[in-house]
Parts: sequence; structure tokens; C-alpha cells
Amino acid sequence: MPGPRTKADADSPGRPLPRTRPRRRLLPLAFATALVAVASTTGMAAAAPAPGPESGKAQGGEKAAGLQEVMFVGNNWDGTADVIRSSGGFEKLGRINVIPDKQERLAEIYTNPVKLAYFLGIRNGPGEGHDQFVDDMYSTPDGKAMVVSRPSFADVVSVDVATGKINWRFPVSGYRSDHMAVSPDGKRVAVSASTSNTVHVLDIGTGEEAGSFKAGDKPHENVFTDGGEYLWNMSIGEVNTAADDPWLDWTKGDRRITVVDAETFKEVKVIDMRDRLDAFGREDLSDAVRPVAFTPDESTLYFQVSFFNGFLEYDVADDKITRVKTLPKNPGTSEDRTTWVNDSRHHGMSMSPDGGKLCVAGTMDDYVTVVDRDTLQEGPLVPASKPYWATVSGDGKSCVISESGSDRVTAIDFATGEKTASVPVGDHPQRVRVAHVPDDWTAPAGTGTAARR
Repeated sequence: MPGPRTKADADSPGRPLPRTRPRRRLLPLAFATALVAVASTTGMAAAAPAPGPESGKAQGGEKAAGLQEVMFVGNNWDGTADVIRSSGGFEKLGRINVIPDKQERLAEIYTNPVKLAYFLGIRNGPGEGHDQFVDDMYSTPDGKAMVVSRPSFADVVSVDVATGKINWRFPVSGYRSDHMAVSPDGKRVAVSASTSNTVHVLDIGTGEEAGSFKAGDKPHENVFTDGGEYLWNMSIGEVNTAADDPWLDWTKGDRRITVVDAETFKEVKVIDMRDRLDAFGREDLSDAVRPVAFTPDESTLYFQVSFFNGFLEYDVADDKITRVKTLPKNPGTSEDRTTWVNDSRHHGMSMSPDGGKLCVAGTMDDYVTVVDRDTLQEGPLVPASKPYWATVSGDGKSCVISESGSDRVTAIDFATGEKTASVPVGDHPQRVRVAHVPDDWTAPAGTGTAARR
């Protein structure tokens, strides 16, 4: 892995230089341990530099002529993606099957003992007894294709939104693909390969690899910053083990934020939140950074961590945690940490385009709330069934969450903190992304529930 830059290499005014630190050794652990789902799970959203998906605009610049703005909703257990309106009533426009090659992929898996072991491990671990067929998705700049990461198939594919056929397929290193991010110009897509501790960056039009870099254990969320100059990756470590007691935190692996140059893929900075949390007096909190949200000027980062009902505020230039917000617990939520899906408690964040409000998904506590960023005072606790993700509507007025427990997408008004709309979608919705499709788009023929067992 490339080492930290020297002072002579620093080309970003006001940014702290990287610093070295010893790497923690990863204790050998079983790949997957089945978890018992009670009432919730994960999500995430990150405000990239304008315009980005969490600021209410589809990533990749302004909308091209002949395209309409929509939202893609990934139905993880179905293997489908619903296309809904990006604001207003969020009406459903159609559905796309993102696993048209399912039988071909399964044939490969079932004839390879190693691939089969990981495939079943995903099903019985993070999949909660289900296969994970769609984690993340974006549209291409021309609106003609949807690029999808498929965890159980360990790949990324481009699906033609008109025909439903696959344009290209990129198998990731290792055995599971995860969260993605698209560069602000819409030309590249970054995907985490969670079992190989690698992030691949692909040409979104061809699927060819532009480069890759190593991250910490189990790389997860990716965020482009500085207009696409840098790429941040948050690694979350082992979240599928039952070693959840605080004294066993050291078994979770090397969890850190890795920042790289988005052109050379060389490491620019490593941020170990363990040091920052300890300095802030919160030795009790996990350092596994989950969902994040940057302020519009990218000076401040808000982030959630494993097992915590709340979030923290981090000053990027000063390289320190400045505030913490603890949110209410649901009295009906089990306090047995091993029952929280993928080490989550609260998992899902987005920020209003003006930077004044944070929307927080209380995943295991079955609610969503809008928090004032100045005072950190939460608004009404809006009941929601296992909210898995939080993003921003196309018009920027609403926080949009996926309710994976009830198979719905729900809008919360940033101004009032109240629910304004809710629409049914497919089985276990997770990621929701603002995207584009042609003005005259209709769903490919024959698309329905693709994989319900």
C-alpha cells in the first residue's frame, strides 16, 4: 500500500497532512455467522460535493436533454430495482430485473466449492437468510443504463434500462461486492470488494477497471470529494460475528477511513477514528464508521458508528471530533447487541441541500428523525419499519428512506420533520439513488419479482 504523502506532496490547501500509525492485525475469523434479525438493519447516505446524490441531484452533472429525473430503489432480496418519481408523490414508474443472468451465475457458483461457501455465508450472514442481489445502483450519464453492485454474485453489471439486458459485467476481487459511488462527472464508479479489502474504480460506460486500492478490513461506503479529486472509503471490519461485547472490539479488524487520489489511487490520508474517539472521551464507542454525511462545503463530516444510537461530528481540517449526539432508544428494541443486524443500531444519514438539517434513520429502533445541525435537537420520531437508508429527494425538500421491514419508500419533510408520502416497493429495499432515465422510458417487458423464494 502506498505510504503517506510528504509535506512537498500536499497540494490541497488547508487539508491536514496524513500521518502514519501502526496497522492492527486482523484476527482470523469465520467469514459469516448467522444473525437473528429483530426489527431493523442498515443504510447510508453521504453528501458529496455539489451536485451529488445526497444533495438532491443525480450525480454526474446537470440533466441531459431528453432525460427525466427519477429515483432507483434497490430491492435486495428480490433482485429488482423499482424506478419511482424523484419528488412529489414518488409514484412508481416501473421495475427492472437486475439479475437476468441468474441461472448462469448460479451454475458458476454451485460448481465452485469456495464460491458456494461464500454465497451461502452471505445468505446466512448479512443476508439474514436471503441472497443479496442488489446493494447499490446508479444511472449512466446518458440515462440508458443502470450500473448495479450484486453482493451474492460478487460483481458489478450494467443493465440496459430499455431492454433489461446486461451491457457489461465486472467480477470484483474476492467474493462479495458492496457499496458504490459515482464520480461527480458521472464517468467512473467505485465499488467496494468487501472480502478482498479492495476498492475498484471502473469506467461506467465500459466496465473496464481504471484502477484500485487497498482499504481497511471490509471496505464499505465510498464518497468522492473536492469535485472528484479524492475518494474516501470507510471500512467497517467484521460485522457478521457474534463477538459484539465492547471488550471484544479488538477482534473486529482494521477499521479506518482511507482517502486516495482519485486519479492515481495512491493513499493520501488514513483516519483511524479510534484515536479521535479516545481523545474526545468516548472510548466506549466503536470506531467502525458507517453512514456519513458531509456538509456542502465538506468542512464537516457527520458519521454513525456500530452499536450506537446517535452520531458524531468531525472537523476535517482540525482532524478531530467536535460533538456527539445521542438519540432516543426504542423501549421495544432488544439490548442484546448480537441481535442487531450487521452491528448496526442507527444506520442511515442524509443532509438537506442547505446543510441545515440531518436526517437520521434509527434502524434498530424503528424510527427516522430530522435533526437541526446547529442545535443537534431532534424533531418528531417518525415510526418506520427497519429504515435501511436515507437520501434526499430530487427537489431537495424531503429525506427519503427505505423501510426494509415493510417494503416501502417513505418521504420525511426536512422543514417539519413529518412524513409526507410512502409508496410500496419490492422485497427488502435498501439503497435509494437519484438517477435519470429517458423521458419516454417504460419498464422492460417481463420484469417482475425476480428472485423471491
